[in-house]
Amino acid sequence: QVQVAESGGGLVQPGGSLRLSCVASGRIASAYAMGWYRQTPGNQRELVARIISTGTTNYADSVKGRFTISRDNAKNMVYLQMNSLKPEDTAVYYCCARRYPIDPDYWGQGTQVTVSS
Repeated sequence: QVQVAESGGGLVQPGGSLRLSCVASGRIASAYAMGWYRQTPGNQRELVARIISTGTTNYADSVKGRFTISRDNAKNMVYLQMNSLKPEDTAVYYCCARRYPIDPDYWGQGTQVTVSS
């Protein structure tokens, strides 16, 4: 089994910053890919940012230039630095980890991010 746990969500004012953290543990020696998705009520979960073990990243257009994903391969941790936050960034943010290219994603429980004045 693989466990994924997020932390770092909360309430922040527009224009502010937050840093989310995520750790994958259990039967996962070194994750091939880790990433962040978000979901709002009534909508599908959408990709925010993803990073693979080589360091290659991809971002949703809506967060490019504002969010930065990074990872610590040795610790199976991934981070999401979110700057210049907007009310439309409000969502539950989920972390996922994948052990191999052909492997299902393992998901965390999610952490709430609310951007409001």
